[in-house]
Formats: sequence, structure tokens, C-alpha cells
Amino acid sequence: MNHGIELTLVQILILIFSVIVHEISHGFAALALGDPTAKNAGRLTLNPIPHIDLFGSILLPAISLFAGGFLFGWAKPVPYNPYNLRNQEWGPAIVGAAGPLSNLLLALGFGLVVRYVSHLPNPSDFLINFSSIASLIVFLNVLLAVFNLVPIPPLDGSKVLFALLPYRFRAVQGFLEQYGLLLLLFFIFFLFRFIQPIIVYLYALFAGAPPF
Repeated sequence: MNHGIELTLVQILILIFSVIVHEISHGFAALALGDPTAKNAGRLTLNPIPHIDLFGSILLPAISLFAGGFLFGWAKPVPYNPYNLRNQEWGPAIVGAAGPLSNLLLALGFGLVVRYVSHLPNPSDFLINFSSIASLIVFLNVLLAVFNLVPIPPLDGSKVLFALLPYRFRAVQGFLEQYGLLLLLFFIFFLFRFIQPIIVYLYALFAGAPPF
């Protein structure tokens, strides 16, 4: 198999795994706060079948990679009912933050692997290859975490922002919810570069060196 195709498949598989962990974390956080919707829907599982969105999990990542852009995609959102949460004030923010937090924890764990292998005097080919995969996992999970914390609906950062907003600024929430998709597209095409230094910094923090 062509090396470029192999790398693309590995990246897509890592993305699918990472977004599934992200979504499951939302569901577990909601369950811990009193909402069993995701559990009842059978979505608290690492089995990829219930989570995969044909376009967002497979086609879009492949298209974005072959087009030379950054890897982008999503899984089916885990359902939850915010009215079931015991903490109505902070519950939605906690559920929202759980996804990016899970990605940062994955990045931390695999970053330790990259650091460990990089300090070995004569690592085996297996460890070198595994470290390369681990570095991809770190990068994609940092990317997912930082991007999802952008405070624009429907991204998770908007849920954290709405919990922090004083009541007198609720008009801002209404504006963001109404025009969220347009604002998100504008951000991706024109402002994404402003979060790239954060992604590079966190990658270096976890893995011990700048990405790739």
C-alpha cells in the first residue's frame, strides 16, 4: 500500500478514536450529573458503530487530507438532556468541558510515550513507529481540544462561555446561537491561525518537542 495512503488511514483512525472518546466523555459527565440520556441511547461505548457519522467521521477527514488541508471531522453528538442535570447553573458547562478535557488527557498520556521513546538510547523499530503514531495522537487531540474550546456554538467552548456570562449579557448568547454556524465558518477560514500557536505550545508541552 502507498505510504501516503497508509498515513491518511492512520490519521483518520486516530481521529475517529479521538472524537469517540470526546463524545463518550460528554455522556459520562452528563450521567454523573444525573442525565442518563446517552446511556439509555447506548452511546457510552467505545464501539465505533453507534458514533460514526459517514460524512463527518470518514468522508470529510479523507477529503480534507487529500485536499492538503488540516484534518477535520466529527462523530455523532452524544444526546443529553440539560434539564435532567442536578446542577442547572454549571452542569451544561461541565458536560461541555468534559470532551476537550478527555482529549487533553489523551494527549498527555501519549505525550509521555513520545517523551519516553525520545530518551531511549537505541529504541527498536517498533518503538519508533509506535512513537510516531503516539505523536499523531497527541497532535490531533490537542487540535480537537483547543478547537472545541472556541466559544462559538455549537462548539463546547460556547457552553462554558454561556455558564460564565452574567444574565445582563444573555443577548450575546442569543446572537451567538443565531449566527453560530456563520461565525464558525468565518473563524475556520480567517481566524484559525490565531489558535495555532496554542496548539503548537501544548503539543510541545506534552511531547517535549515542536510537532513534526
